[in-house]
Amino acid sequence: MGRYDRNMNMLSKEENERLRSFKVCVVGCGGLGGYVIEMLGRLGIGHITAVDKDAFEESNLNRQILSNVNNLGQYKALEAKRRMETVNPDVVVDSIIAEFNDKNAEGILKGHNLVIDALDNIQSRLMLQDICEKLNIPLIHGAIAGWYGQVTTILPGDRTLNYIYKNKVQRGIEKDLGNPSFTPALVASIQVSEALKVLLGRGDLLRKEVLYIDTYTQEYHKVRFD
Repeated sequence: MGRYDRNMNMLSKEENERLRSFKVCVVGCGGLGGYVIEMLGRLGIGHITAVDKDAFEESNLNRQILSNVNNLGQYKALEAKRRMETVNPDVVVDSIIAEFNDKNAEGILKGHNLVIDALDNIQSRLMLQDICEKLNIPLIHGAIAGWYGQVTTILPGDRTLNYIYKNKVQRGIEKDLGNPSFTPALVASIQVSEALKVLLGRGDLLRKEVLYIDTYTQEYHKVRFD
């Protein structure tokens, strides 16, 4: 248990052992998803499903923790599995190298305790919300763009993304603002903290509200959707 000793002041021994029983699906293994998988694995989540169709490119090196100069051209989902084999081999990582779409989404997500959104387009996020609701699975949403980020926790029936993306635009502002190294790490850490609370059933959730993060001014504020 020495691996998790530093968790014990915030988690009980029983809670830490429970983490082994959970199965979490991370949809997207890039900027957000790579950090999410890293943190989930170090916490000791027993089973992680990593979903991504893409391979690493040079432009990923500025922010994606799973990327390095030696694995350019390698599939991101497969690298997530390889990474966790060196970080915490007790964690089972299933790599799914496929485009996440309405044809395979239900089959991929079924059987998970929680889903984490690390996608990079609005249409797919809205579809992900629909499938999670259908399967009665909680969803942790995160998005990043330049200095900015947002996080919300969506329980089945909340439909919070309908409020955030009420105009249903196809293009997110990250295409214009880009993404540095620090924003995905910060947003991913908040997503994982929300995931831990959902799985253990404790703490206040970012439910029916979104946390907006501005690292340029270091302002953080929440907007409720009732």
